[in-house]
Amino acid sequence: MSSLVAYEDSESEDDYVDQTEEGPSASVQNRSFEHNQEVNMCNSSEVTPSPHSFTIDPDRSVLEYYRNVSERSSSSLHPHSQPQSWERKYRSDGTAQVKHFRDTAAPLSLPATKGKISPLQTLPHMPQSFGDGLNPAKRHHAVLSGVRPYIPKRQRPATSVETVDPNHPADQVPGNQTGESQILSDVSARVKPYLSHKAAAAGIPRRLQMSLGGHQGPVNTVKWCPVPHLSHLLLSASMDKTFKVWDGADSGRCLRVYTCHSGAVRDACWTPCGRRLLTGSFDNKAVITDVETGQQVVKLDNQFKVMCAVLHPSNSEIFLCGGYSSMVKAWDSRSGKVVKVYKAGIQQTLGILFLRGGVDFITSSDCVSRDSADRTLIAWDYQTTAKVSNQIYQERFTCPSLALHPLEESFVAQTNGDYMAVFSSQQPYRMNKRRRYEGHKVEGYAVQCEFSLDGTILASGSSTGSAHFYDYHNARMLHTLHAHSQTCLCVSQHPVLPATAATCDWAGEIKVWQ
Repeated sequence: MSSLVAYEDSESEDDYVDQTEEGPSASVQNRSFEHNQEVNMCNSSEVTPSPHSFTIDPDRSVLEYYRNVSERSSSSLHPHSQPQSWERKYRSDGTAQVKHFRDTAAPLSLPATKGKISPLQTLPHMPQSFGDGLNPAKRHHAVLSGVRPYIPKRQRPATSVETVDPNHPADQVPGNQTGESQILSDVSARVKPYLSHKAAAAGIPRRLQMSLGGHQGPVNTVKWCPVPHLSHLLLSASMDKTFKVWDGADSGRCLRVYTCHSGAVRDACWTPCGRRLLTGSFDNKAVITDVETGQQVVKLDNQFKVMCAVLHPSNSEIFLCGGYSSMVKAWDSRSGKVVKVYKAGIQQTLGILFLRGGVDFITSSDCVSRDSADRTLIAWDYQTTAKVSNQIYQERFTCPSLALHPLEESFVAQTNGDYMAVFSSQQPYRMNKRRRYEGHKVEGYAVQCEFSLDGTILASGSSTGSAHFYDYHNARMLHTLHAHSQTCLCVSQHPVLPATAATCDWAGEIKVWQ
């Protein structure tokens, strides 16, 4: 009978017959000897190599293995007898070891290559070694190094894949030891009781609650998160090229440090959802960063040092950037392109303030003349990029910051004349000359001002290091808080907690007051 499968370099059928012409007695004697030897091997405590053990050495070719297999089969089996598989031979013997082998052993599952056989592939019906099924503890000795045995899908353990930001490893994030940040998932125990109640009237902070140190340069601004249940988060931007998020209500620890800029971070603000941060820097970049992961969502080059960056109140995907340039650029964070350009013909923009609805906005500049401050404050139409008015403020002082009243149609401008002036937010943007907020010092610093949530209290920093609180309606000073030894640049009042505020100074120190 001719062979159905012919392997390359394998022996012919005639050679196979010649090797077994010694007679049936010799064949039977050989099979009996081999059978006894294999049974003794199965009963032994240690696994010894078998003449029929198909272990694979990757350095040898597969064709050589097939040749050895053919030789071993021809020396032990009669050409006219039907070959018996190892399972049938040991099933007749009734040994429990073979049943255990059949239930546990699994062939290697390796991808086949087209045109040639991989040297790591084995015959699917042949076990690798008898030791695989006899001793599960030693099963790994029969598996090739670097190759894992196949495990059925139903027997595979459920595993979860975690994605870790390579720029911010979990072990380098303060308070994060598991790789999963809890910045936006936690709710402050101090803020939680005030979430279900109507906001009370704003108060005046009078005592120090905590001091936050960690910045190596002046802190330009501090801002609380606008989302009520996340309002314990405090954002700070510094001249040390970093901005940070703090737990400003309970522990006072730094939750994450963001190093997206290569220059001083001049301005920073929260997005309305509280999940992203917009920052502007002296490295000419405006960056939108994810609070939770620290990854840069958008990074745009303005080609000038950014002094101020403001989000559009109706569309948070649009933001404006101004700085050391005669232009103000409006960016679309979705496309990363400039959608509008406002050309003012000035030296630099110090601040940008959107009025209610986002139809128009105000910019302040350092353009002054000897007798008047022409173009110090400019009103713009957002949609048409046209100037609405440039004769709003006629005094010879620059205005480093602007603040919009949360309820009334008015806004205030911090001036280098050591006072704050109030203006109408409706055209023609008249200034109220009978109301000025005086008592603090500016002296050329970028001192910021801010309203309380109900609009009754107006707060301002001072070059003397103090924080000043004014009654908005009568311009009377309510309280002076001696906060810092150096210039106090910003006073941010908490949107939920009453009589709570955060201050920052030129030395890099942040304090929370209550």
